[in-house]
Amino acid sequence: MRRHPSRGVGNISVLLVKTIEIRISGRVQKVGFRNCIRRIAVKLSVRGEVMNLPDGTVRVYASGDRMLLDKFVSMIYGCPRAVIRDLQTRDHEPLFFEDFSVKR
Repeated sequence: MRRHPSRGVGNISVLLVKTIEIRISGRVQKVGFRNCIRRIAVKLSVRGEVMNLPDGTVRVYASGDRMLLDKFVSMIYGCPRAVIRDLQTRDHEPLFFEDFSVKR
């Protein structure tokens, strides 16, 4: 992952993509949740990464069009076998990803 370049016109910078960080808690590990998130991201052309964290939560960095990111977040709730107790999103500095990957 690396910072995403922005294009500028004069003093006005036009950001090509938005990046968000998503933290998800509940029964979200060892149920195929990361692969489900990856399938949704690929379907929507969202780039980023998903990983399990030692505290039992899942963290996602997702970059893409703002409207697609909203749809991406809402579709996460449809992952089978996962039980989401809490899902928090926050804007993150723009990051560039080649694709969407599952981190081990």
